[in-house]
Amino acid sequence: MSTSRPLRILHVLRAPVGGLFRHVVDLARAQVERGHMIGIVADATTGGAEAETTLKQLAAISKLGLLRVPMGRNLGLSDIVALRLVSARALESKADVLHGHGAKGGAYARLAGSTALRVYTPHGGSMHYNPSSPVGFLYINLERLLARRTDLLLFESEYALATYRAKIGIPKALARVVHNGVSPEELAPVIADADARDVVFVGELRKLKGVDLLIDAMAQLISEKRAQSAILFGDGPDSAACRAEVEKRGLSAQIKFGGSVHAREAFKRGRVLVVPSRAESLPYIVLEAAAASVPMVVTRVGGVPEIFGPDAAELVEPNAFGALADAIHDALKTRPTARTERLQRRVAQSFTVAAMTDGILAAYADALASRPLADG
Repeated sequence: MSTSRPLRILHVLRAPVGGLFRHVVDLARAQVERGHMIGIVADATTGGAEAETTLKQLAAISKLGLLRVPMGRNLGLSDIVALRLVSARALESKADVLHGHGAKGGAYARLAGSTALRVYTPHGGSMHYNPSSPVGFLYINLERLLARRTDLLLFESEYALATYRAKIGIPKALARVVHNGVSPEELAPVIADADARDVVFVGELRKLKGVDLLIDAMAQLISEKRAQSAILFGDGPDSAACRAEVEKRGLSAQIKFGGSVHAREAFKRGRVLVVPSRAESLPYIVLEAAAASVPMVVTRVGGVPEIFGPDAAELVEPNAFGALADAIHDALKTRPTARTERLQRRVAQSFTVAAMTDGILAAYADALASRPLADG
């Protein structure tokens, strides 16, 4: 198939939230700007007000349409209905590319009855599971089966590709690493408010993101009078547990919860951003903070060292709240450093939406050139 004409690209994802959704939105908009036609298929039961607004904006530029269908987080009978609807939309839209994002989106895109190029970006997904657990065993083996119906694998980090190789196997399909990126307007520095708290967290309130470790670290710092306050922005499955833990420790005055706000607004509310994750692929929050010249304390997980490059030695080992507390204390004592400036330049040069879009479109072209026009 020639790529000299505009491609018809259908993006399939489950929940329109978090970094995965941000990635799809940025990519879809940039592909439209390059003259391609896009469509979106997403879950109808998740998202929230901000996601609804963004999806309406996407619908206005989606020549292949916006389709919302119920998609369960876990395997279930609803998957049969969702797959049929995805297949129908792929055929109706005459998609050249079916690009699935995350475990569910990737499964639907690859199982759909279509001759389109089948593309999969895991975004963590099944890769986070331990293969020795019952759930992990199931999902990892499903990924191995789906690998046979994959034409192109796209990974946001070298770490994600290495994880896929270790857990799933050496890809038979074309595999490329294309880093996530930020937009030009995100490169403007963000200055903390005069009344900003010592520490700010922005993300899902869930164990995977290490929020419990941050609460432990802050409790230690406050008791030792090495820090005074923190604010946690976001929501998630462990939100109630996090709030209860803060209240149980008697730290409700020192550790506040700010709800869901835009990342750049949240950055203003703290002197140091802390990203205490136990697992990541290539987190947008780190890219966004680096672009905005925000001082950070980040754990050494996933593709984070790829963002930090030569400064990766300063990353904190995960699952160690004592080391996290020490790193926070050190960051609070030190005003923005040369490392912050170097990191901002590195992101501006190498982690941009333009570079991400170029890399993905080039991968589409190579994959299309290497396969027959009609393929199951």
